[in-house]
Amino acid sequence: MKKIILLTSILACAAFAAPYDKCVACHGANGEKAAMGKSKVLSDMSKADIVSSLKGYQDGTYGGPMKGLMKGQVTGLSDADINAIAEKVGK
Repeated sequence: MKKIILLTSILACAAFAAPYDKCVACHGANGEKAAMGKSKVLSDMSKADIVSSLKGYQDGTYGGPMKGLMKGQVTGLSDADINAIAEKVGK
């Protein structure tokens, strides 16, 4: 029973985390890193370019070497989540 409660708590925290939190590990706290040395630096991109890129990753029309990885990262993002990410790090 304790394991179920713990797992439920962890999943609830993940569900309510800020949309950008999952991006930080690769892109940096402020989008200042080229993820795995392959991506664009998010903080150098316009908000519109970030939105377009994330939606392109979702529908498979955008991306280079990290396309497969990124599709998995953005699949569950809503339009509001995508806009929040762009507002946080885009210029």
